[in-house]
Parts: sequence; C-alpha cells; structure tokens
Amino acid sequence: MEFCDLSAQYLAYKTEIDKTMASVIASTAFINGPEVKALEQELVAFSGAPYAIACANGTDALQVPLMALGVGPGDEIIVPDFTFFATAEVVSVVGATPVFADIDPVTFNITVDTIRPLITKKTKGIIPVSLYGQMPDLDAIASLAREHGLWVMEDGAQSFGATRGTRRSTSVTELATTSFFPAKPLGCYGDGGAIFCQDEALASRIRVICNHGQVKRYHHGVVGINSRLDSIQAAILRVKLRHFQDELVARDRVASLYTERLRGVVSTPVVGPGCFSAWAQYTIRVPNREKVQAHLQSKGIPTAVHYPVPLHRQEVFAHLGVTDERCPIASKASQEVMSLPMHAFLTEAQVDEVAAAVKEAL
Repeated sequence: MEFCDLSAQYLAYKTEIDKTMASVIASTAFINGPEVKALEQELVAFSGAPYAIACANGTDALQVPLMALGVGPGDEIIVPDFTFFATAEVVSVVGATPVFADIDPVTFNITVDTIRPLITKKTKGIIPVSLYGQMPDLDAIASLAREHGLWVMEDGAQSFGATRGTRRSTSVTELATTSFFPAKPLGCYGDGGAIFCQDEALASRIRVICNHGQVKRYHHGVVGINSRLDSIQAAILRVKLRHFQDELVARDRVASLYTERLRGVVSTPVVGPGCFSAWAQYTIRVPNREKVQAHLQSKGIPTAVHYPVPLHRQEVFAHLGVTDERCPIASKASQEVMSLPMHAFLTEAQVDEVAAAVKEAL
C-alpha cells in the first residue's frame, strides 16, 4: 500500500500528461513559457484570487512576499508552533523573528485567541497555516490583524482546493501561498509553488522579485531571487487541475470512510461547520504512537507523523526561549498525531484494511 499513490494517479492521466510533456519539450520553452502563463490564469479562475504568480517551490512562495513587504530585522511575525519548518524558516531567512502561537486542539490551526496575546509593537504580520487541508477562521484572524495594522498571509501549502463558506483557500487574505510538492493535493513532478495576491502593485513586485528583481532584461530594480516554475511542471499541473475537483471529492469520500470505521476508536479529524478540507493528510491521535506505527508497518501499511517536533523545540529556535508551557497543545499533539494513507485512488477495501489494523494495534 502506498501512503500517497502517485503511480496510480499518473496511470489515470498518463495519455494527457505524456502528451503535454512532449509538447513542452518540442517547444523548448522550458522557463516562463506559455504553459506557466496559462497555469497562472487557471489558478486565478480556480481559486478566486485576483492574481497568481507561479514560483519554484512552496518555501519561496512564503519568502518572496516577505521580501516584497520589506520584512526584516526587528520585525516579528506570528506563525503556528505546530507546522512544517518552512513557515518559520522564511521569517528567519529575511532577518525577522518568528513568534510561535499555540493551536486549537481539534483543528490543529491557530486561532484569534492563540494569536492575540502575542501581538506587540514589533509584530508586522501573521502567517496562519491551513494545516492538514482545513482552513482556519481567516476572516476572524484578518479582523484581528486590521485592529493592529497587520497583514495576513495564508500558508495554504496543504489546503489548495479547500473551502470555508463560499471561498476557497488562497483567496481570502491579502496574500496566500501554496505548494505543488508531489505529495500535495495538487502536486507536480518536482518542486513548485504559487503566490496569490489581492493587490496588483504588490503582485507586480512579487513577480519582479521572483525573477532576480529584474524589471526588464538585465535591468534590476530590487534584489530578488531565482524562483521560476519550469514549464514542464506547469504543463503537468494544468492536466492535474482539470481533474482536481474530482480528486477532492474522492479524497473527502476516503476521509469519510476512515471516520466511519474509526469513530469511537481513536480521535479522528473534525472538519468545522461550513468547511471543506482538501485532506492533505488524514491525521488521527493515538496513545503509544510508535507501537501503533510498528503494528501497521508489519501489515505493510505506511504511516507518517506530521509533525513530531513543534517549532519551539527545534534546535535553531532554542535561543527564543519558548517552553512547552507556552504552547502546551502543540507540544501534546506532536506526541500523538499519526497520518494514515490518503489519496484519491484509495479503495474502500484498503480503508477497511487500514482501519482494522489500527483497531488491532489499540
């Protein structure tokens, strides 16, 4: 059994993917070719955000807007304590300080209540992560931000395709990002990412920074980086995007099957009212996680832990002096969470197999 079956997905779309890859190779337009421009237009149409800028990876997607906003030394940016390292890493890369917020025990996302006490005169912005595929209450977070003159950038690396009410992830806040890492809900065959923006001037500045700060060929208005999406990756994403809504429905069906089988056995994910998750992960909470994982492994069932170490415990952030007492919910979650196989091609029989193994392990 595969944790994320990219082979099954490729076989499902093989004819389309092979054809579009061959077309790009024949065109030799490998960098910033027409496929990239077309993908950006389709991302705008799908997400509802006014502007989309493709870039090299999800980490650059987070870093470039910070550069465009002038974030630097002396600034503080509030991020979740419980997420992938990149969300805080980019804050440090530009010279600012990440400030770790605890999470909601049910959704694993940060909330207004966990953010509010952390706001200081040095705070410049908030990066809420839509963890495991579900959006936090971005409207409430944005309202809090406006009270203090802060910006909000959704890290939608795991939630592209998710909705809260009538709006999709990456379209709610003034800035948002996503990742096209192969295992994401919408993934390419390498690294890739995108930045979403509500403001035309800011979108233009972001686009310039992604291309070495180049305002026209060999003329550089600002210091930028080299962060461009390959045309082949864009072409692959365009094929997958055509099937993406069907895959989201399939992933939601798999999640529902898991929840039916495991309800009352373990702590299963809860999707908030009016929310639709992209189900980047199906993450349960279990006691004796290592023993449960070992039992599933013995049955040929892969698992993963997202994430075993909260950010405040990472060695590189030890100097910030954040303790487990400051983020108790994140600290506890890191010891209990375990993700089960999740993808659009998982069968009901496979879900039954995984659920049975979890029950046996417990």
